[in-house]
Amino acid sequence: MFSRRTLLGGSALAAGTALAATACGGGGGGAGSGEPIDTLKIMAPLLSETAPDPEGELQTAVEEFIGMPLDITWVPNSSYSDRVTVVMASDDIPHVMVQTGKTGEFAQSAVAGGYWDLTDILPDYPNLTPENEEIAHGASINGQTFGIFRLRDPMRAAITLRKDWLDALGLDEPETTSDLQEIARAFSEEDPAGDGGRTTGLVIPAWEGYGNNGPYDLWETWQGTPNLWTDRHGDLSPAFLEPEFLEANRSMREMIEAGHVNADFATMDSGTWNEPFFNGEGGLIADVSSRGLQLLGLFKDEDPDTYGDMVTMVGNLRRDDGEMFALPTPGYSGYLAIPKASVPTEEQLETVLTALDRLSSTEGQNLLNNGIEGVNYEVDGEYAVAIESEEADRVQSDVAAFSQLGTQSNGYTAYSAKPGGEAEEELDRKRNEFHEADLEHAVFNPAAAFVSQTYLDSGAVLDQIVVDARLKYLAGQLDEDGLTAELERWTSSGGQQVIDEMNELAQESN
Repeated sequence: MFSRRTLLGGSALAAGTALAATACGGGGGGAGSGEPIDTLKIMAPLLSETAPDPEGELQTAVEEFIGMPLDITWVPNSSYSDRVTVVMASDDIPHVMVQTGKTGEFAQSAVAGGYWDLTDILPDYPNLTPENEEIAHGASINGQTFGIFRLRDPMRAAITLRKDWLDALGLDEPETTSDLQEIARAFSEEDPAGDGGRTTGLVIPAWEGYGNNGPYDLWETWQGTPNLWTDRHGDLSPAFLEPEFLEANRSMREMIEAGHVNADFATMDSGTWNEPFFNGEGGLIADVSSRGLQLLGLFKDEDPDTYGDMVTMVGNLRRDDGEMFALPTPGYSGYLAIPKASVPTEEQLETVLTALDRLSSTEGQNLLNNGIEGVNYEVDGEYAVAIESEEADRVQSDVAAFSQLGTQSNGYTAYSAKPGGEAEEELDRKRNEFHEADLEHAVFNPAAAFVSQTYLDSGAVLDQIVVDARLKYLAGQLDEDGLTAELERWTSSGGQQVIDEMNELAQESN
């Protein structure tokens, strides 16, 4: 029988052999037997080096809270997707399987009946009922709910600026895209550091992929480009075929040609993105708000007395006509899915969902995301403050793993970690405020729910056509006619088949 802590590693073949050698029909109730479930079996990715102690304080507290023992198989994240394939083909499938994303394998298995369709079931469980309908629809597979999505921040976009440079030049924080262009010009031409050194405005690294909330995606969205797809013409069509895409990239190219963007934007290692900002070579970064806090920490390490004067942030920018188009994230990262092979009856499904519903209550969220109050953290207003002790360290290590089991699709209600100082707290409060305001203007992808088979097969190749064409245009290697011709090549290289499939799926879901 599996121990209550199973850490799988090595090759898929070795793992399959180990599974076959050690399985004995599953946890309490017998996975797939139809008997009542008295031990909840879960498989989840492990992002740290050490799996939680199955006899440890946190797992014991979680078991007591849901009223049921847990048998959790923790799998190293690097081999998790391979392990999912192996386990789903075995005779010992857990009751709950963490799916880390809407992969082709998961989508195909779900549509074929491998997982419970929860579309009409989740409304009976208040803590599993999604708070945001847009995110829920995007997380669905062709409009059907085959798992409880794991909520992530739906809005993360931010511009991080050198506050000391703004102050030195008497500039206000940007509100519009034109404001940003003017600040980028000033940072590049007016010696904001006051030392005569060479500086630039916007710092952009070599960016891989398309539609992954990168700097170019942000700039395009702020100028009114739809989020990956649009239904403004009645049918779904790609956003990069809209006129706003070209208009946005035209203005970005103008900034590049004027020297207001780092010259090595096409080759700069993204792993060194912070360095020009921190070293006084660039003053603007369009990314996620956590980068601003990260940079603030670097300045604090250098000078704890003045670091609060170095960094500020704003959220999504308005177009020059005052309209705001804010770029959201997908709002989720994978699912807790329930395989029908291990949970064949509605009575068993109710047992599983009742436990997961408890875990998504406020108290459950606190356990999974914060730990045990009084052991590894204390509460200070809206924040959790870490306790320093060996016992607290053990529990906190387990929290890092158990947080992978949290869904929070009903809204995050656990405590946030208390920032490390007044400057951090002020910047954290500021970003939370603009994220909340920006969410009201979020431009969600209307096609996020749909899974095109052609895109599953050829999406990476098709996306690269857009990435390469955009980069060549920005670098001056293509003119506008050349950019348009390359984007049309996307359509003739299989993209039209994707468009047709997406619209067919959209019509079927209505």
